[in-house]
Amino acid sequence: MALNNTYDARPVQQETAVGAGVQILLLALLGTAIGMGPAGWLTGLAFAVATWAVLSRALHRTRPASFGPANRVTLGRSILVGGVTALVADSFESSPPVTVFVGLTAVALILDGVDGKVARATGTSTPLGARFDMEVDAFLILVLSVYVSMSLGPWVLLIGSMRYVFVAAARVWPWLNAPLPPSTARKTVAAVQGVFLLLAASGLLPFLASFGVVATALALLVWSFGRDVAWLWRTSRTVSPEGPAVHRAELELASR
Repeated sequence: MALNNTYDARPVQQETAVGAGVQILLLALLGTAIGMGPAGWLTGLAFAVATWAVLSRALHRTRPASFGPANRVTLGRSILVGGVTALVADSFESSPPVTVFVGLTAVALILDGVDGKVARATGTSTPLGARFDMEVDAFLILVLSVYVSMSLGPWVLLIGSMRYVFVAAARVWPWLNAPLPPSTARKTVAAVQGVFLLLAASGLLPFLASFGVVATALALLVWSFGRDVAWLWRTSRTVSPEGPAVHRAELELASR
């Protein structure tokens, strides 16, 4: 008798659809509470659609048996990041309420340490979950960089763009795709980026203090990336880069 290898993607796809629906609900709540303009609405909706489309495609390709509890936490965090993204887009017309902006961002940063623990505790760690976690982290840092750059200057965008520049460079120089050894320093530097940017964005610090905090974050990130690139370069000179590149789920921004 032939085995039934048909994969039913509906359960996991339904969860991504629910996530998109909750994202739209959050945007509606923000729109009602603060009178969010067209820029915020359009950006938030674009984020919701893009997240749903990319995640649905990844799930269809990897065919997991279930979405998993850790991915649900990450999905919830991505919804908060979508709200922050909408507020930042809206801030080009009017500044968002500090309490709302800081609250959404702070919860998103706190949950960054939760999904990995849930994945390990439930034995549901997967490459897809690690990638999803990392991309949400990276995008939040990029959005915070955009917001802070409006008050401190465009140099702040280096923080949010560095990871994407690294990924682009790895397409040109494949040796950058090699796996890195675990590093507590790398994780620590990654974790402080969001915290320092949020401090600067909150308006609680005077200008010079905010400038110093963000400059410190950038210096640490440059050091961390520079150290890793140097290690990868030295390794590529002594080890033959054969076989498929290993995805580095721990790259700079704290992932699982």
